[in-house]
Amino acid sequence: MCGFVGYVNQEDVPEETINHMADRIKHRGPDDEAYFADGKAAMGFRRLSIIDLAHGKQPMFNEDETKVLTFNGEIYNYQEIRKELQDMGYHFRTDVDSEVLIHGYQAWGADLLQKLRGMFAFVIYDSKTQEVFGGARDHFGIKPLYYYDDGDTFMWGSEIKSFLEHPNFKKELNLSLLPIHLSFEFIPSSETMFKNVFKVLPGQYFLHKDGKTETHHYYKFNYDHIDETQTVEEDADKIEKLVDNSVKAHMIADVEVGSFLSSGIDSSYVLNEASKLKPIQSFSIGFKNSKYSELSWSTEFAKEIGQKNTEIYMNGDDYFDILPTMMYYMDEPLSNPSAIQLYYLTKRTSESVKVALSGEGGADEFFGGYNTYLEAIPFERYQKMVPKPIRKVLGAVAGKMPRFHGKRFLVRGAQPLSERYYRVNYVFNYDDRNKVLKDPSLNRDSGAYTQHIFDDVAGKDEMTQMQYFDINTWLPFDILHKADRMSMANSLEVRTPLVDKEVAAFAATMPVNTRITPDETKISLRTAAERQLPKKTALKEKMGFPSPIASWINDPKYHERIVKTFHSDTAEKFFNTAELDRLLDEHSNGKSNMQKIFTIYTFILWYQVYFPEDTSEKTIDLVHRTQV
Repeated sequence: MCGFVGYVNQEDVPEETINHMADRIKHRGPDDEAYFADGKAAMGFRRLSIIDLAHGKQPMFNEDETKVLTFNGEIYNYQEIRKELQDMGYHFRTDVDSEVLIHGYQAWGADLLQKLRGMFAFVIYDSKTQEVFGGARDHFGIKPLYYYDDGDTFMWGSEIKSFLEHPNFKKELNLSLLPIHLSFEFIPSSETMFKNVFKVLPGQYFLHKDGKTETHHYYKFNYDHIDETQTVEEDADKIEKLVDNSVKAHMIADVEVGSFLSSGIDSSYVLNEASKLKPIQSFSIGFKNSKYSELSWSTEFAKEIGQKNTEIYMNGDDYFDILPTMMYYMDEPLSNPSAIQLYYLTKRTSESVKVALSGEGGADEFFGGYNTYLEAIPFERYQKMVPKPIRKVLGAVAGKMPRFHGKRFLVRGAQPLSERYYRVNYVFNYDDRNKVLKDPSLNRDSGAYTQHIFDDVAGKDEMTQMQYFDINTWLPFDILHKADRMSMANSLEVRTPLVDKEVAAFAATMPVNTRITPDETKISLRTAAERQLPKKTALKEKMGFPSPIASWINDPKYHERIVKTFHSDTAEKFFNTAELDRLLDEHSNGKSNMQKIFTIYTFILWYQVYFPEDTSEKTIDLVHRTQV
């Protein structure tokens, strides 16, 4: 696992710029560094050594040194591709997967991407043609890749913060996206909160030449081959084989591999499969004397399968003290409360191992694990029984009436899924944003922003549409984003065996009735897991990554911090502070506004880190210096 940076056509840029850019992401690769420059382009690389520790230095060249590669990730099927290339006459100098990429690009161009299985982002610069092939981001966005393009300056990197060191980078807030962030807690598109900075989307690559940048998709997940004849038992059989195969592939390393462990089915299943290959240490995080802690469950399970589990504890001070640093490493504001636990979990894990398996991501999205998917069943029945015009009338009337049992169902039943699905207004809805924004004219329709995703699966059943939406938004921009940033902040490589193109290819064929029943989620995965795990683990209800943040907000020590932040110059700049006070008061009086409060709070902290009001203090540099 590594990090890389680069830029082109900047003859006026000081030579040391590329070194400073790479230093900004030293945490991604503390083991080694190297650079390339030819007067037309510059590339920098930081390495975290996992495979073939003595070799594999980057930037890496082809035989005549006209093509230069920087690569972040792991290619799990690189040995098969390597054999294919050797049969074609290509010669290899190392046993690292990165060399497969540069020869594979020579052999097949962008078609190489169709052959890869793994997590990856890489860039190849051709010094002959002066073309930059942004050789893509993996199928589901496990590894990051950004580029900056303002028409004059073009640069790329694993993390946005590296761009801060380039003298021609214009750091500007993309204010138009603030209401979108308040809706989703992330930006579900190629746009970012920095103007002219773009994400390469999952399954996408870019080409930059002659000052122009094009993006292309090489992969897009779809549900075009659902097989309605499949049964739960048959699908469970297939899942067993796929998980076994994927875990084996993800265990390849020349360093020790550990595993995260919560109390849930996904991480337990992954750890159990890994333990069949070799003894493996697991790591769990929780809170002392807290109903939110899963440590007793995870430690008991590790004992049952004969593995060592390391318990890690954190408290409210740990949580709130690290938030500014977390926002620095996150690059973009993200208000998922579990990111803090993940930061501390990876920090402690990195003291023992360099690689850790994780069950987070993939299983819920691919196999139907979120409880909200169960809503699809009653809503589809309602839509079949009640004509659309009547549903609209019932929804309109119910919306004007005082609160009563069933009101929410009637109101939402009149809406199309693209408006109704709670992820579209995950934190603040349109009316909420009108109240909280200092300038309500910024407000926009979050449903319209993501309508195109639902359009891709128009005509499919509602659960399939919800899963497709999550696979294209929640999974890459929240789950996998925080997993990458929090782990790499601590120089730890995290691998997610359930986020795998082979696993996904099968999941795309599963009919609804092998994914959920009216009262149970991911039934085929649970059936497969029950054959391998204790029944209470396989059937355990999903907890997520819980924390006591809702109660901590009311603790005077932390409440005071939030109030101070909500009355800062930054808060006054963007938000109606009277509305922020109201949200806090409601929360204190028993109405849970945790996610709303946390989203505003973390956005302000992020802004203060990246756009400090007091430039003499240079907040971002202070955070940077304490970590690097």
